[in-house]
Amino acid sequence: MTIENAQKEVDNWIKTTGVRYFNELTNMAILTEEVGEVARVISRTYGEQSFKESDKKVQLADELADVLFVVICLANQTGVDLTDALKKNISKKTLRDANRHIDNKKLDR
Repeated sequence: MTIENAQKEVDNWIKTTGVRYFNELTNMAILTEEVGEVARVISRTYGEQSFKESDKKVQLADELADVLFVVICLANQTGVDLTDALKKNISKKTLRDANRHIDNKKLDR
């Protein structure tokens, strides 16, 4: 699935199943909540915290997909073409960081 297809699929789902988009502020709050759920899985899987019984069935892939879904909702409702935005962002990072990471001694290979 391309990013463009994902934006269309989410838009279709919202209009047929979700009734309508939540407003942008609500979606921002939901995004924050979903990122927190990703953090919980990461801290318990790769960090020092242990899983609560209620967290044991939670999957990182599903939580990341929740984040992506809300990001796509925000992009759709604000008119952002994520394919174009990502291409421009990678170009910006490539120009800005051309030698930054290569020269970073902390990232010795």
